[in-house]
Amino acid sequence: TSSQAKYADLGENYVADEQYEPGTVLCIGGEHEVTVTDEAGSYKVVGVVSTNPAYLMNSECEGEHVVSVALRGRVPCKVTGKVEKGALLVTSGDVKGHAMQALQVEAGRIIGKAIQAHDSNDEGVIEILVNMM
Repeated sequence: TSSQAKYADLGENYVADEQYEPGTVLCIGGEHEVTVTDEAGSYKVVGVVSTNPAYLMNSECEGEHVVSVALRGRVPCKVTGKVEKGALLVTSGDVKGHAMQALQVEAGRIIGKAIQAHDSNDEGVIEILVNMM
């Protein structure tokens, strides 16, 4: 038996502090289960808001702001600053809800790897492989 999915990530629903756009990087914390942070390289990182997960866990989650968080797989992600293709990503300290290229690599703080480069110092959206480490 085999299966296929049009979308490329494994997601799980969480109750968030507000409704976040796809690509937003979330951490455990806030008033509810997940929120954004301005802590660079936060160890509380949980994943990236999914566009449409191939498989969704906790699908009956209830709350005012329920978001699907990509825990594994390929998704768009908000980034700030230059990011090299293949670089490890962590939470940004400058822009809430964004990732940045990791300056130091520590287990438990890595969101995933950049599939695309981001050549600007500004904010943008790139495809990443969410691979929480």
